[in-house]
Amino acid sequence: MDVRQSTRAAASVADDDPLVGPAGVARLRAETEHAGAVPVRRTCRLGVTEQAVHKKHGARRPFGGRS
Repeated sequence: MDVRQSTRAAASVADDDPLVGPAGVARLRAETEHAGAVPVRRTCRLGVTEQAVHKKHGARRPFGGRS
C-alpha cells in the first residue's frame, strides 16, 4: 500500500457509510501488521530469532501508552 492508498484508507474510516468505515479500518490494520512484520523478517534473516526481537522491542508503545 502506498502513501495515497493509506491516506484514502485513513479518510474512509470517518465515512458516514457503515460499510466503508470498517473496511478502511481493516485495510489500515492489515497494512500496519505487514509493516511491523517486515523488520522482524529482516532480522530473522540475519540470524536473530523472532522471539528475541519481540522481547527487545515488543514492550515499546508509542507515546508511552499501554495497549
